[in-house]
Amino acid sequence: SIDAVVLGKARALQDRKHGSEPRRVLPVLLHGDAAFCGQGVVAEVLNLSRLKGYTTGGTIHIIINNQIGFTTAARDARSSLFPTDVAKALPVPIFHVNGDDPEAFVYAADLALKFRQTFGGDCVLDVFCYRRHGHNETDEPSFTHPYMYRLIKDHPSVGAIYGRYCAETSVVSEQEQASITQKYVEALKQALQRERAEPVTSISTGQGPEWDQIERRYPCEGADTKVAESTLRDIGRQILEVPDGFHVHRTLARILSRKKKAFEEDSFVDWSLAESLAFGSLLKEGIPVRLSGEDSVRGTFSQRHLTWWDVESEQPSHHTPLKALASGQTKLALFDSPLSEYSVLGFEYGYSLVSPNALVVWEAQFGDFVNGAQVVIDNYIASAESKWDRSSGLVLLLPHGSEGQGPDHSSAHLERFLQLAADNNIQICNVTTPAQYFHVLRRQVKMSCRKPLIIMTPKSLLRHPKVISPVADLADGGFEQILDDSCDRDQVRRVLLCSGKVYYDLLARREETQRTDSAIVRVEMLYP
Repeated sequence: SIDAVVLGKARALQDRKHGSEPRRVLPVLLHGDAAFCGQGVVAEVLNLSRLKGYTTGGTIHIIINNQIGFTTAARDARSSLFPTDVAKALPVPIFHVNGDDPEAFVYAADLALKFRQTFGGDCVLDVFCYRRHGHNETDEPSFTHPYMYRLIKDHPSVGAIYGRYCAETSVVSEQEQASITQKYVEALKQALQRERAEPVTSISTGQGPEWDQIERRYPCEGADTKVAESTLRDIGRQILEVPDGFHVHRTLARILSRKKKAFEEDSFVDWSLAESLAFGSLLKEGIPVRLSGEDSVRGTFSQRHLTWWDVESEQPSHHTPLKALASGQTKLALFDSPLSEYSVLGFEYGYSLVSPNALVVWEAQFGDFVNGAQVVIDNYIASAESKWDRSSGLVLLLPHGSEGQGPDHSSAHLERFLQLAADNNIQICNVTTPAQYFHVLRRQVKMSCRKPLIIMTPKSLLRHPKVISPVADLADGGFEQILDDSCDRDQVRRVLLCSGKVYYDLLARREETQRTDSAIVRVEMLYP
């Protein structure tokens, strides 16, 4: 499961430190033979390798081919001859190397590195060897592979084979080898004695200098997420204006015209415009923004439209307004991902580990699809801080709600995240206004700490007539964990607590029945 995380970290380092020179950061992945052909994330990661949003300029994959899984034989583990045959889907070299020949392995590894540095592509090294003992200290492999392990028992080790070769070729005599071995063993013993004699010192587990100013404790106080109204209006004007000579889709032209009128004349913003203003304001403040996910640039529900396409150009021509706010502005990275949740969420999580001062966002096409990335959520997002002292500020946008697209496109499984919540490890929100969404996004990089943020995002509310916010609510105030009702408190006999879209259903029912004795209070943050 670590494969995509490693690649995300490598890409973040390349983006931050080396720009267009990815060769200075080299990701290396170590696989078992059973895992390389059996784990689907390997194929997903291979597919990412040549995509502009996820390439790292080549990854070196090393397979320790023990010819066995835990106890599963190769004949039961794969349909192909080699475990590396899954990589044949891509134009990458695959080197099969005898694990008993160290010099051959070094030669192949050097060749793989030179290929990667020259052509910027993945390379695969299949080290054909064996596992002398069981899968762990208590395992007995001869139960299921008696003949194989009888051969292994009598087979000399790599060191013995290479030592004999060195002696036969007069490189190092057997006596010299014995002396070297003895000196090395003695050095290890002395090092162990020194360590046992000295007091135990703590080992730094820091994530790097970029994290030095980031606290680990979840703050009780809020964060300043306000943006001057003049700045918001300047951003809004730029991102709603179609450049001269550029021909947007006629439906998009109507959408932009409607948004522009509401923004400039009525001073209201809808959900997607609030999001764009959050992104734009962060970019103006020098904070990079990265968004990826299936169909995320346009938005699953045609709500976002961060990139426009010229419908009259014979050659693909596009315009991304948020990338044209100012010359030399901070980087905005927008990518439509492949149809893969596991690898892409893992990649973005890895990216966030190296980028505490960037807003890194992954969006599911539908919230239900987060199912495909549950391993990343359980193993990393929810638990990495307690297991390995690794913090992340990754944002997950999960469209949530039973609104006409069937049982498999309705629930982001909010209950699973609530079950995983403990010790302030994650943040879970179900916000109901564009202003709240604006502030919670900005809050993610303005807080003193970094915690993963899971947002249940809306569907029908994206175009609901009541789901609008005054521009003043973006310019002032901040994120509110609870939104109180504005009704006459003296008449209230019942308080309804709710979260998300159901608020507008309750509000419509209250208006229909003209009830004045019920207050509807919205819980916008469910955890912490």
